[in-house]
Amino acid sequence: MMIIRAAKLRDMLECAEIVNDWIDATKWMPRIHPRDVVTDHYRDTVFTRLEVFVAERGECIAGMVALSPDNMVSALYVHPDHRGKGIGKALLDHAKREATGSIELWTFVANRGAQAFYLREGFIEIRRSDGDNEEKLPDILYRWERDDRGMKP
Repeated sequence: MMIIRAAKLRDMLECAEIVNDWIDATKWMPRIHPRDVVTDHYRDTVFTRLEVFVAERGECIAGMVALSPDNMVSALYVHPDHRGKGIGKALLDHAKREATGSIELWTFVANRGAQAFYLREGFIEIRRSDGDNEEKLPDILYRWERDDRGMKP
């Protein structure tokens, strides 16, 4: 059984580990910051300035989403043992319900799986960059708009 709930500070380490493990497992993703710096960023910034929600299955964090006050999804990660089970969709749907308007997010051009996922979930491409991010990788800005009933089908 899975529940989605507001993250607590005690969840921070597991969330940072999911992100760090994703970076290490993704061949095209450069490691810009050491693992401990990523963990510090999650503790000092993500968990203090953003709304973070976690998907919990049993005793572990299966995934997380971080939503900024301006409705930007800054992180959506699912633990590899829990991928393909609807957790990313459930987290994104939760962010859509929590957001006060349209949602935007960036994903890397190299991340084709994420692109397909966001397009399936009703996002549209807004623009691309040539890599004006700290990873120096081309990326895509996506936006999801609410309809009159609150969410797009």
